Amino acid sequence: MRKVVVGGTFDLLHKGHRHLLMEADAVGEVKVGLTSDDMAEKTKGVKVEEYEKRKEGVLSVIPEAQVEKIDDPSGFALEEDFDCIIVSPETRARAEEINQKRKDMGKEEMEIKEIDLILAEDGETISSTRIRNGEIDRDGNLINN
Repeated sequence: MRKVVVGGTFDLLHKGHRHLLMEADAVGEVKVGLTSDDMAEKTKGVKVEEYEKRKEGVLSVIPEAQVEKIDDPSGFALEEDFDCIIVSPETRARAEEINQKRKDMGKEEMEIKEIDLILAEDGETISSTRIRNGEIDRDGNLINN
């Protein structure tokens, strides 16, 4: 079985997150690097759901996934061996940086599998920011204010 890594904050778990996780699960055995609360707030600039709630969300999609807290963008992807990293177009550059670091360390590069973004009913990308702002729900439906 292929070893797959995926990373993220997974705040306000939504249809796009579920798609990313299900794609990872379809490729192989999944290990998720879930950002710590401190890292999430520093990188996102907003208060996010607590780590345990975000972890529960990930495990609700892939119950058998390994979930590990990460405090930096590379997480454990530099130390451990993975066959594949699953990314969105927004996170592809980070995966390429990780692969370059792995190569510099004499490690095998991972296959990068980029999945499509999931769009809300208005044709814009589903995101935690849009959900937090009350524009859409977690399935991408517009919220009438």
